[in-house]
Amino acid sequence: MSVLTRDEAQTRAQLLDVQHYTVDLDLTTGDETFESTSLIRFTARAAGDTFVELKPDTLHSAVLDGTPLDPAALDGNRLPLTLTEGEHTLGIRTTMRYSHTGEGMHRFTDPTDGEAYVYTQLFMEDVQRVFAAFDQPDLKAVFDVSVTAPEGWTVLSNGITEQQPDGRWTAATTPLISTYLVCVAAGPWHSVRTEHAGLPFGIHCRRSLAPHLDADADEILDITRACFDRYHEKFAEPYPFDSYDQAFVPEFNAGAMENPGLVTFRDEFVFRSAVTDTERMHRAMVIAHEMAHMWFGDLVTLRWWDDIWLNESFAEYMGYQTVNEACSDRFADTWIDFGVTRKAWGYEADQRPSTHPVAPAADAVPDTASALLNFDGISYAKGASALRQLVAWLGEKDFLAGINIHFKRHKFGNATLADFVDNLAAATDRDVHAWAEQWLGTTGVDVLTPRLEGEGNRWRLTVDRAGSRPHRLTVGVYDRDAAGDLLLRERAWVDVPQEAPLDLDGPRPALVVLNDGDLTYTKMRFDEVSQETALRGLSRIPDPLSRAVVWNALRDMVRDGVLAPAEYLQVALAHLPEETELAVVQGVLGFARTQIADRYVSAADRPAALATLGEITRALLRRTEDGEAPGLRLTAVRTCVDSATTPDKIASWLDEGTVHGGPELDPELRWRILARLAVLGATDEAAIAAELERDPSATGQEGAARCRAALPTAEAKAAAWSAMFDSDELSNYLFTATAEGFWKPEQAELTQDYVARFYPAAIAMAARRGPAMAEAAGRRAFPAFAVDPESLALGEHHLADDTMIPALRRQLVDQLDDLARALRARG
Repeated sequence: MSVLTRDEAQTRAQLLDVQHYTVDLDLTTGDETFESTSLIRFTARAAGDTFVELKPDTLHSAVLDGTPLDPAALDGNRLPLTLTEGEHTLGIRTTMRYSHTGEGMHRFTDPTDGEAYVYTQLFMEDVQRVFAAFDQPDLKAVFDVSVTAPEGWTVLSNGITEQQPDGRWTAATTPLISTYLVCVAAGPWHSVRTEHAGLPFGIHCRRSLAPHLDADADEILDITRACFDRYHEKFAEPYPFDSYDQAFVPEFNAGAMENPGLVTFRDEFVFRSAVTDTERMHRAMVIAHEMAHMWFGDLVTLRWWDDIWLNESFAEYMGYQTVNEACSDRFADTWIDFGVTRKAWGYEADQRPSTHPVAPAADAVPDTASALLNFDGISYAKGASALRQLVAWLGEKDFLAGINIHFKRHKFGNATLADFVDNLAAATDRDVHAWAEQWLGTTGVDVLTPRLEGEGNRWRLTVDRAGSRPHRLTVGVYDRDAAGDLLLRERAWVDVPQEAPLDLDGPRPALVVLNDGDLTYTKMRFDEVSQETALRGLSRIPDPLSRAVVWNALRDMVRDGVLAPAEYLQVALAHLPEETELAVVQGVLGFARTQIADRYVSAADRPAALATLGEITRALLRRTEDGEAPGLRLTAVRTCVDSATTPDKIASWLDEGTVHGGPELDPELRWRILARLAVLGATDEAAIAAELERDPSATGQEGAARCRAALPTAEAKAAAWSAMFDSDELSNYLFTATAEGFWKPEQAELTQDYVARFYPAAIAMAARRGPAMAEAAGRRAFPAFAVDPESLALGEHHLADDTMIPALRRQLVDQLDDLARALRARG
């Protein structure tokens, strides 16, 4: 199959003006394939040769202006077209194959009740798996979609759908949208419908999840309405589509997808088990993120994939900011969670060999395969951080004015980075072009360090910068009182590079926190006195966002080899039991458990690291016995399970169906405990099968696959390996679950021989199954716990294999860089 190059897309966009697609899908022809017919009306501005893309199981016919084309002319995914100047009609009839990898038209059968569901994910170049198209974002067109579906199914699409007398479902004609944004979701959906601002709103899920969706329907719809209203306060352009549906679909590869009028979400957001408030806040942020795309991405769309940050950075920033504004009565400061989770993702991505600018140069994204690699922590988290810094520097009023100019000039069209910057510049006297060059066109993370000079009550603060970007930030200056608490003396704005030092009145501060409001994107260090204060008094800092900034700084210091992993664990032991901000507790425990205990300490030191985590979780459990902080307690229980080194306590919880003092075990906790018992060799196939009979859901199937792969026997590992790499039967989710169970630090000796086998197996599987499964293999099935120089050398050797597809190569480059960092941390 050929990937589309930027040059080809530009040539085709100059040749063609595409007006209209009529797409007809028949989903009643079996479990493996479906029928697809597309009729495309377009104009050729001149005579010339071009092609249309499709990836059929069978191409039955292609007719250009009434003249049949030879189906044998299909070359991979391209059907050649020779055009005269003027108007044309192209009709193509195919049989297409359902996928089980989350690409194209994904088909899923719910093991709970046997009901089948299908949905499309057409991003980047997967529309070709569903219908023939001129598949590039700047050839927007109007779409009329009709679907023949089995009796009892409901069909959802970008516009309002109606069932016709002949049984077919037709969707309302769309406005101009890009091919990758067309969406169909069909099945016996459970739906909750309402109306807001004169538009129909709906939320949908599998029937087996109906009770769980109903339990949260008011919350989901309240958040949806609040964000919708807030965007209409921010944006001059009204919502541009005829309805707003949100479908929670199974085995979805991403968090969600911004299809106009029909956003699809992974259905883990329909919570079957207890979750924390931060997890609910994250769901709210994703709702707001995808809704922001209705304007930035759908109304105004990138011209080529090098500008994907225009979609994702904007939606990421708006998602957090809008939930912060519109749902403040439900959720506390969302930027704390952003700083602890999303921003860390950006920092890590930006320090790897695969880093790239937020806005890459045109020649850096020559084709769709390379474009797919940029959906990472840079395009999302770093880009959102850059926009937050832009708002701090520019002011929100001018920022929104520039955004509204952008929408007005380019609505239902396409735009580039240059367009965006020009439109921002039209709303301000500041030099936005220079800012964009410094922030969006460079890579890496600056490092800022405070320097204090003076004596007595006269001190001056300067900020040393390792890097090149300008920063507008706040500096927090803290004193310690007699009780040992840290009190904010002042919070001052500072521009880096500084024109003059910041004068501080009073004695030498006990603590100086750069970027105290977390408004810029930088690593932050401490002066000597401040570092000692931070290590000993972190929990005494009054503001949770400031504590999050300090915890992030300590995380960066561990990753950079400036702070020993064991010392970080001791800081966590000293301060985490007193932490009140749930997002901070989750972030610190997650880093300590998955990075420090599993990778950054040696095998000999790992028991001590797990013991420290056990102390922290026991302290948190004692603190939450009164039931006042259920999210904190749930977080502690999860970490306690994952860190258990002996089976007795967690096995007793499983037997009794409850944690002593609560909570009672729901399916998520039961599978979590059983997976840990499997790692410890304290359960068996009979217990796994019994648990699966108790919970035969899709999540239960994944839990069983994870547990079976985690059993510490040669037979279990061989079976899991064969399922992942010798067969293509596993769906994307079952593959991931199996991979998550396979590699465990406790089983290093048992899995040692598989380390060398991973690379040729992953390369061959990725070539067969494509980018989504390649990413799953590189991210989930990589032998991350084999932290030794030999494993690093082996991986670097295999990077020379030129048969490796780009999606897998990107994952392996990142994994091997993380492996090298873990080795340095151990040193």
